[in-house]
Amino acid sequence: MPRPDKVKAVAELQERFEGAQAVFLAEYAGLSVKSQQELRRGLRQSGAEFKVAKMTLTRLATAGLDIDGLEDLLVGPTGLAFADADPAAAAKVLATFAAEHDAFMIKGAVLGAELLTPERVDDLAKLPSRDELLAKLLGTMRAPMSNMAGLLAALPRNVALMMHQLIEKKEAADGTTGAVDEPAGPVAANDSSSDEAADDSTSSELSVDDTVADETAADEAAGNDTADDDAVADKTADVSSEDVSQEQEESADKAEEE
Repeated sequence: MPRPDKVKAVAELQERFEGAQAVFLAEYAGLSVKSQQELRRGLRQSGAEFKVAKMTLTRLATAGLDIDGLEDLLVGPTGLAFADADPAAAAKVLATFAAEHDAFMIKGAVLGAELLTPERVDDLAKLPSRDELLAKLLGTMRAPMSNMAGLLAALPRNVALMMHQLIEKKEAADGTTGAVDEPAGPVAANDSSSDEAADDSTSSELSVDDTVADETAADEAAGNDTADDDAVADKTADVSSEDVSQEQEESADKAEEE
């Protein structure tokens, strides 16, 4: 019957393999305690953890992963580096540490469902880390944004400059037009005044003419009336004369008869 502590250790190892982004396997025989502490600190800064486990328990924990060749690496004193955040950053720390310590040798790594050879671990270590990729991505995104910000900042200045130039051109054009047309202004005003005076004179003349015509017509009418009165008087005088002559003749005739 398995011991409870071993069952617990296997469960923990199984959980760590399933939850890690990558698991690196390295031979650490002959590595001093101080060097191991240095390695742990370096891996911790990159978001990884170095753990020493018994290979019998590790084989039990990885039996369900079904990764070809993994069991062959789980022999001898093997340390496990669990990269929970950035596999490339952990690979850099391990590669640098292996280059500085002859007693430390990378045996391979489990990345997802794939087993990586030591050469491919070195290739992974040469890749930019997650932070470096984010910095490059941010720089790539920031450049167009900076260009856009510069363009937007320059747009009001360009518009203001263009408006200023247009105003200057308009003022220059207005100044030239004013210099040519300026004398014509008063003349035009005088002409307008003259026209108004002429209109007033014409109106006055028309008023005088109308008055004269009215007076003439009145005079003619009065003359016609006078002439008519004279004619009536003449006729009346003629009638009176005829009546007197007739009366004298009748008186003479009566005298002769008597």
